[in-house]
Amino acid sequence: MGTEISEPLLFPDSNKIKTIDSEQIPDWKDQITIRGLAVSAVLGTLFCIITHKLNLTVGIIPSLNVAAGLLGFFFVQSWVGFLSKLGIQVAPFTKQENTVIQTCVVACYGLAFSGGFGSYLLAMDSRTYELIGPDYPGNRAEDVFNPGLGWMIGFLFVVSFLGLFSLVPLRKVMVMEYKLTYPSGTATAMLINSFHTHSGAQLAGKQVTCLGKYLSISLVWSCFKWFFSGIGDSCGFDNFPSFGLTLFKNTFYFDFSPTYVGCGLICPHIVNCSVLLGAILSWGFLWPFISQHDGDWYPADLGGNDFKGLYGYKVFIAISLILGDGLYNLIKIIAITIREICNKSSKESHLPILKEVQDDETSKLQLEQKKRDEVFLKDKIPSWFAASGYVGLAAISTAMIPIIFPPLRWYLVLSSYVIAPALAFCNSYGTGLTDWSLASTYGKIGLFIIASLVGTDGGVVAGLAACGVMMSIVSTAADLMQDFKTGYLTLSSAKSMFVSQLVGTAMGCVIAPLTFWMYWTAFDIGAPDGSYKAPYAVIFREMAILGIEGFSELPKHCLAMCCGFFVAALIINLLRDVTPNKISQFIPIPMAMAVPFYIGAYFAIDMFVGTVILFIWERINRKDAEDYAGAVASGLICGDGIWTIPSAVLSIFRINPPICMYFGPSATH
Repeated sequence: MGTEISEPLLFPDSNKIKTIDSEQIPDWKDQITIRGLAVSAVLGTLFCIITHKLNLTVGIIPSLNVAAGLLGFFFVQSWVGFLSKLGIQVAPFTKQENTVIQTCVVACYGLAFSGGFGSYLLAMDSRTYELIGPDYPGNRAEDVFNPGLGWMIGFLFVVSFLGLFSLVPLRKVMVMEYKLTYPSGTATAMLINSFHTHSGAQLAGKQVTCLGKYLSISLVWSCFKWFFSGIGDSCGFDNFPSFGLTLFKNTFYFDFSPTYVGCGLICPHIVNCSVLLGAILSWGFLWPFISQHDGDWYPADLGGNDFKGLYGYKVFIAISLILGDGLYNLIKIIAITIREICNKSSKESHLPILKEVQDDETSKLQLEQKKRDEVFLKDKIPSWFAASGYVGLAAISTAMIPIIFPPLRWYLVLSSYVIAPALAFCNSYGTGLTDWSLASTYGKIGLFIIASLVGTDGGVVAGLAACGVMMSIVSTAADLMQDFKTGYLTLSSAKSMFVSQLVGTAMGCVIAPLTFWMYWTAFDIGAPDGSYKAPYAVIFREMAILGIEGFSELPKHCLAMCCGFFVAALIINLLRDVTPNKISQFIPIPMAMAVPFYIGAYFAIDMFVGTVILFIWERINRKDAEDYAGAVASGLICGDGIWTIPSAVLSIFRINPPICMYFGPSATH
């Protein structure tokens, strides 16, 4: 998902092309600096905190690549400027160093998502087990692995590096020969290239000021909200009945969250509108309708979190929408990949021997591309190194994972690593074409297959662990290729990109579990009525149980509804692809619609407020909106994310907010 950006946009005028040919390219070792790694660690920690917060609340993670590039530029440029004023000579800040920082940060916070802290790892814990219920068929007490710092860090170290080695030999094919767009990688390269020109540096300075302003506002507001939030999760601005108490009971209210408003500013309009549509369909119509049939469709005296009641409809209908959307996009991207590869091979066999004489501008563009090709190919990563790295890491992982998760036998892990490079290629190719990584879809396929193969005796844990193995490989492989594209366009060395990915991944293996541990010890993670519901934990555990037990325990008419929504997801996606763009841009995205089905409508209201602000801003001043919307959104998200740290510390020391602001109906006389 995303807007495709063609490469010629990067250097649209010949003056820029002239300067690039004479540009000094630092050696790959000089592109990786101590100050860059220090900044990467700080930003990686901040973005891990933000990603965990989003994972544990709504599960929608916007791209933070632009914020990583912008903040990396700000930190190092400020440091260089400060030391220069003191008369201390320091190495200049280059766009290659900026690219390395961005790559390192993205690799680090990427593990906060693909590490499963809001999905498959959390699905193994006792809270999720109890939420589904000890008497629920297939939900066994033996299939419980509570989070532990030691085993989580160990698990990430043995699974997270394989994806980096799986596709390294194909970097030339994917980036130079197929010329895949990788829209996010290209956009990030455009941003970094613009920062390191005079006019671009001026705009970057204004963007940083804007980001800092809204970060401060968001941080102060989050601190102010805390004073009114009381003990428990029913007080404060987070529970403000903006549209009245009746709608509040159905989760329709604005909860004054800078994070979700910021997400609304970053995410495309269609995503935000799809989320709101899903909220209206589910909490506005479907759940009230099903609630009227309690005592008939399901027992009337069940608790709010019993899977044999309304809760079962919420979870399984959300699962069916997610699976329908994922399956459609998986088949579509594999088909596109096969078609494009066939087209490339047929075109290459009919290449003309003589080329036409080209104009001056075209020849300059060709010189620029030649320069990029030379830099990209200069520092080679030997194929034997990548292959031996993959085989060696796969051997270690095959031996270690069954020790961490005994139900996942070594031969199942080995089988995953045999087929993983092919899946990683499909995901990386699809991401290059559409900007949509389907890592979680591949993970769910692994989950279902392994859970059903292992069966009732340990299938839940084996399936969830296999999901993690598959997700890690296909996700990191796509991220690496995206960063290779960024490096190619910013004249950064492929070797420095690869090394920074390795360093960022190593940082993430430690930082992601540590930042998650802060949430785990400070907050009531997984409580269905709390702030950190961890919605995907229940969904992933139910998927594993579904892979083993089938559909026998679903409440009345639930299976028929699930089938209906599954087919609807396929049809909606098909309509999005076959209709003209002027119509398809208004057709909702099923994956985004599914999220509020389970969580509630409140965050959809916040995100819609963000999208309305952006829509009006674009109508008033489109250029300003394009230049500063990302900075405003990043500031709102980062400020709220930073407040999580003092909030967690206060919670750990059992310091409670002094006021409980609560709303109830007026007394009747």
